[in-house]
Amino acid sequence: MNLSLTLLTFSPLIGILVLLFMSGNNRNTMRWTALITSLVTFGVSILVFTMFNASNPDLQLVEKYNWITVAGWNIQYHLGVDGLSILLILLTTFLTPISILSTWTAVEERVKEYMIFFLLLEIGMNGVFLAQDLFLFYIFWEFTLVPMYFIIGIWGGPRRIYAAIKFFLYTMAGSILMLLAILWLGVNGGTFSLPELIAQGGIPSNIQWWLFLAFAAAFAIKVPMWPLHSWLPDAHVEAPTAGSVILAGVLLKLGTYGFVRFNLPLFPEAAVRAAPWIALLATIGIIYGAAVSYAQADIKKLVAYSSVSHLGFVMLGLFALNPEGIAGAILQMINHGISTGALFLLVGMIYEQTHTREFKVYGGLWKITPVFGTIFLIVALSSMGLPGLNGFVGEFTILLGAWGAGQNGVFYWGNVWFAAISALGVIMAAVYILYMFQKMFLGPQGEIVDEVKKHGHAIRDLNWREIVTVVPLLIFIFWIGLYPAPFFDIMAPAVDKLVAMMPLP
Repeated sequence: MNLSLTLLTFSPLIGILVLLFMSGNNRNTMRWTALITSLVTFGVSILVFTMFNASNPDLQLVEKYNWITVAGWNIQYHLGVDGLSILLILLTTFLTPISILSTWTAVEERVKEYMIFFLLLEIGMNGVFLAQDLFLFYIFWEFTLVPMYFIIGIWGGPRRIYAAIKFFLYTMAGSILMLLAILWLGVNGGTFSLPELIAQGGIPSNIQWWLFLAFAAAFAIKVPMWPLHSWLPDAHVEAPTAGSVILAGVLLKLGTYGFVRFNLPLFPEAAVRAAPWIALLATIGIIYGAAVSYAQADIKKLVAYSSVSHLGFVMLGLFALNPEGIAGAILQMINHGISTGALFLLVGMIYEQTHTREFKVYGGLWKITPVFGTIFLIVALSSMGLPGLNGFVGEFTILLGAWGAGQNGVFYWGNVWFAAISALGVIMAAVYILYMFQKMFLGPQGEIVDEVKKHGHAIRDLNWREIVTVVPLLIFIFWIGLYPAPFFDIMAPAVDKLVAMMPLP
């Protein structure tokens, strides 16, 4: 009996149980408990990866047991992993210990509760990526809302309650429509098993369209796609640093993953029909996100709006409906998690010292913090898609897929124009990223340097804990940028299988 995926999903429970019985005064012990638990979970994900056969496009390490059998309903505890989800699982378990390590001095109050919520969030995220029963998936999907709501609402900034409620209500509203679609599929298909529903097929085109829209509503809000993005800047700005890292790095990917896992294989005809409209919204999001990023006066809000632009590229690639576009989109999910997660980490590190994120008070940090400046520059260049770093590989492959959609994917009006206009987003990203770097690190020293000195200390460079926190991300920035082939090889068979389901001309 193989229980590797169950062990992967619920490993954080061990740390949670230990934390529950700890005294509230042992803050460092609590931090170490949560960190070690997350590292163990990461170790289990590596073990799962060693058991994963990249040449097999089907679900692997499947666990399938009857769970709820009543009145003819057969809801199953059904987990599985394939090339569409394995990299996202590894990203989740990789970013969680990094996020916990970043809280070492940032979170001083109610440390026990904070660590418990963070480990609960990891359980939910892993469950979303592994669940193969629609009912089980929905439980994990909704479960992720609860710990993130409390992380923002308790440990966030001055407007944390507003941001937390907005995040919760937006996501919940979309999820209700998805729940109705799940009920329709379960009743009419006689099962909630995703592989069985895909194998059955035969959903009439007009019904497919409405089911597609119901699922898309939930996933588009989570991505978030323009114009459903307005909850994101508030959530990012008010969330604590680790919350922003995991929100950008993993939680937003639940939406893009949902399109890959559910919308495309369950409703292929509707996906082809919707492709030009999704591409249009994605293109608008790319340009809009880049333009609004440049207009921000708050560093963290700039990085938050950049996610709207970057995830627009992901959606553009997914709905090119060809291997290049979909593979590039999945890789860009990973790239965004690494690069934007690193940016939020670095912004949080300087905020801990200065307690401000306003551009106008910064300047000249390069001379004071050369290590911080060097790392920030590498991550910034990665985020804007410099060749040789990870962001370029994903964006180039997506644009290649979007441009060639009429040749080996679905041809829709304007696909070449969407690719061409989206390419402007790369240039605009360079503008706002370099603007951010120039304002913070170059030119004369900003007033924040003198302001910090008034409190009896000077702005310092990164310490060893902070360097150890961010270096693993730098390794993958260069690895994916210089040698992305292993990552494409992992997902290629599953992507090819998915594209083969599309009713393309």
